[in-house]
Amino acid sequence: MGFSRAVLLAAFVAGAWAMDEEMAELAKMLHDNCGEETGADLSLVDKVNAGADLMPDPKLKCYLKCIMETAGMMTEGVVDVEAVLALLPDDMRADHCDTAFLTQLCWQKANKADYFLI
Repeated sequence: MGFSRAVLLAAFVAGAWAMDEEMAELAKMLHDNCGEETGADLSLVDKVNAGADLMPDPKLKCYLKCIMETAGMMTEGVVDVEAVLALLPDDMRADHCDTAFLTQLCWQKANKADYFLI
């Protein structure tokens, strides 16, 4: 598994399954490097990991950008959706109905006022 894939898995979906030692080290390195680079309040990261919603904090946004760029999920502000999806474990991609539902749920949460189903 390449660095970007390991980091992505560690940073974004580690809560879904046990993280091995190598991935934990990569996640810590990414966490520390992006925290230092952006000056983000890393206690906000801890709060999100404990269940809080993401906060619209400018430095936290830059921290997320750093993680996504370092992990190869984003380049110059463009998210590489295929790269993100390719990193998900097979069982998270197996049920296409769930995939459709979760995508719609994300869109609805992003802009409930304008969201509709046809």
